[in-house]
Amino acid sequence: MTKRFTHIALVGKYQSPDVAESVLLIARFLRERGVHVWMEQGTASSIGKADGFPVATYEEIGEKADLAVVVGGDGTMLTTARRLADHAVPLAGVNLGRLGFLTDIARKDALERLAEILDGRYTEESRFMLDAEVLRGGQRVFHTLALNDVVVNKGDLGRMIEFDLMIDGEFVYTQRSDGMIVSTPTGSTAYALSSNGPILHPSVGGIALVPLCPHALTARPVTLPDSCCIEIELLPPHDARVHFDGQVHFDARAGDRVRIVRSPLAVRLLHPLAYSYFAMLREKLHWSAVPRHN
Repeated sequence: MTKRFTHIALVGKYQSPDVAESVLLIARFLRERGVHVWMEQGTASSIGKADGFPVATYEEIGEKADLAVVVGGDGTMLTTARRLADHAVPLAGVNLGRLGFLTDIARKDALERLAEILDGRYTEESRFMLDAEVLRGGQRVFHTLALNDVVVNKGDLGRMIEFDLMIDGEFVYTQRSDGMIVSTPTGSTAYALSSNGPILHPSVGGIALVPLCPHALTARPVTLPDSCCIEIELLPPHDARVHFDGQVHFDARAGDRVRIVRSPLAVRLLHPLAYSYFAMLREKLHWSAVPRHN
């Protein structure tokens, strides 16, 4: 059963004139439809004016909004997803970025597609997130969520790092490489894809491990059940940097352990009825032309 959206928040990519114009256009359109519209605080500050729309923090959006419309690119969607994960606010994305795997509504069609969503003509899907922590001496020193991936890499070093990989407490191997990508199905079309990782359909309950430039010809990506606990322990004397969705990072030390599990939280994405995952891949990855019909 579809839900009627009466309170909608707008989140836009910061410091972008194109986004400012689109955010205000969408805000006025929603207001004309009788919707209560909030402007996310950073978005309002970035575009320089809220045009009379109330301004709200992410916390206030999470408590009050029925829907958040994200205007920008996948990076803006990733940030918004992490900030609103605790509140299960559904997200719809208008693409003003480059690829738009997550922000699947084209700017030119934004008002038409948002009207369809307001009328209840949409589909909803759930994307799981990763819960990641860094342990030092058995104590947590960092904790966050990731929708795309967790990447352990060599940081500023001009050489490889070395680490032990454990799955559900069992030692798997010691690897020397530039690092490791731990990816959700959502992130399988991001950094993991460029490192020859597998593309995982969003409905697959799997986590991909993709080595970065391993010093072994037999090291290959592995897809694990999403019930697994993945641990990466840095071996001395190697420090490393841990990245979360390519937006947040933590500088880990030799001996630190990065522990990654599936989060109980999930991101709710709303799509227009015409949305197709495979059509999106075909377009974004330039696989082929539109199929011919005999």
